Amino acid sequence: MVSSDGHSNGDAVGSSTVGDISAPQQLFIGGEYAPSSDGGTFPVYNPMTGAKLYDCASATEDDYERAIQSAAVAQKTWSRVGPSAKRMIFLRAAEILEKYMETEAPALMSAEVSGTRFWTKVNTISGVDNLRETASLATQIKGEILPTDKPGTTVLLERQPLGVVLAISPWNAPASLTVRAIATPLICGNTVIVKPSEFSPKNQHLVVRAMIEAGVPKECLHFLPVSAERTPALTEFAVKHPLIRHVNFTGSDRVGRIIAGHAATCLKRCVLELGGKAPVIVLDDANLEDAVEAVAFGSFANAGQICMSTERVLLHESIAESFKKAFLARIESVKAGNHEEDPDVSISGLFTPASTKRVQKLLNDAVSAGAKLLCGDVAASGPRLTIMAPHVLDDVTPSMEIFQRESFGPLVCLTTFKTDEEAIELANNSDYSLSAAVFSKDVMRALEIARQVRAGSCHVNNPSVYLPAGTPNGGIGGSSGYGRFGGMAGVLEFTEIKIISMGPSGVKYPI
Repeated sequence: MVSSDGHSNGDAVGSSTVGDISAPQQLFIGGEYAPSSDGGTFPVYNPMTGAKLYDCASATEDDYERAIQSAAVAQKTWSRVGPSAKRMIFLRAAEILEKYMETEAPALMSAEVSGTRFWTKVNTISGVDNLRETASLATQIKGEILPTDKPGTTVLLERQPLGVVLAISPWNAPASLTVRAIATPLICGNTVIVKPSEFSPKNQHLVVRAMIEAGVPKECLHFLPVSAERTPALTEFAVKHPLIRHVNFTGSDRVGRIIAGHAATCLKRCVLELGGKAPVIVLDDANLEDAVEAVAFGSFANAGQICMSTERVLLHESIAESFKKAFLARIESVKAGNHEEDPDVSISGLFTPASTKRVQKLLNDAVSAGAKLLCGDVAASGPRLTIMAPHVLDDVTPSMEIFQRESFGPLVCLTTFKTDEEAIELANNSDYSLSAAVFSKDVMRALEIARQVRAGSCHVNNPSVYLPAGTPNGGIGGSSGYGRFGGMAGVLEFTEIKIISMGPSGVKYPI
């Protein structure tokens, strides 16, 4: 028997460890929890304090092989499960995950990813809503009947599952993005191998637990954490494995390019949702109070560690000074600090000390190149110097690295423009293409600009960090990747068209 914490009751660590952060985390393969085939583990640390949290099993090539083979066999049965049964499983999973997010997730998210109470709530709402929204897709996976000139012949187009999907999910929104990585592939009849981030295995394991407890057949969903040292080789092995039919990955554009390169060698489809450098255009007629509120949220939620975070604010020159004054006043209420000591802080630590140093370097280089620091002191605090206050840079130009490179930290760059055309040009002066926003009281004017901004989503009078459940999210090339999660667009990604023709008997062919 398997306990809900992911350990067999016969193990030294059993069911009494539910909610015990220090308990080891095992692999989940073929419906069973087990150590890695060679006994390898890696430590998971609290990023803010550096304290060791627990040991996590580190999967091997043999473990991945076993999981992939098991998933391939299970997929033949899972693909035939009816839509109503799948829908009920997903709805139950949403209820179970919601309970986990209320009971276990706050402590796990705090420990593994420095998640504040607000960020746990965001993950709860997003993850649970996405499960419920995906459940509604069960009866929407439809085909077509095509007309044909051949008498007595019918041509059917069916949407069929691909097979085994490799899902590589990140640490920054561990529950929400793990749901996104596995939900649509599963509802489409695929089976899934989950490779979680080495920074947040237990947070991501909550989603797998919820799905299995809700009734997803155990062989259909496998959970294989991997140490940082083993990740490059294991990722290449899994991506190139002939039984892996599709790969989805959310993370940095650097790693996304590596995965895309592996997939290209075997002509394998991918969904890659990568980095962002979201621009927000504030026009001369914008409601400044609304724009300030949206930019503050979009820039500093989760300390800017969101792919859709607002990183560039483009201000019409006529309202630039008014916006800056109001924005700096609003930031005074954004409280940065140690969330473990003060649960009411808005911003807590970045995910590694190295991340803090990278953000500091971007800031210092921009100031050296002529940018003006309006807010923040480029300092860090906390036991491992991972806590940074909000930073605002003015007079940032496209030639500066900070204008072009994703910071993934609590900073935002301000740049002024004179015309709508210049604003669009500035917004599109980036290799990223994930998210954007436009603020204006003239909705039709904003709509016209939104259509010309090169981004997978462009929001009018909404933050750049905005994505309702079921929305097909993704970039449109470059460093933001390609493909879509969510809604019917996700169904198209995780299914294949199958042509079936049915002809009459007695036909004579001219040969």
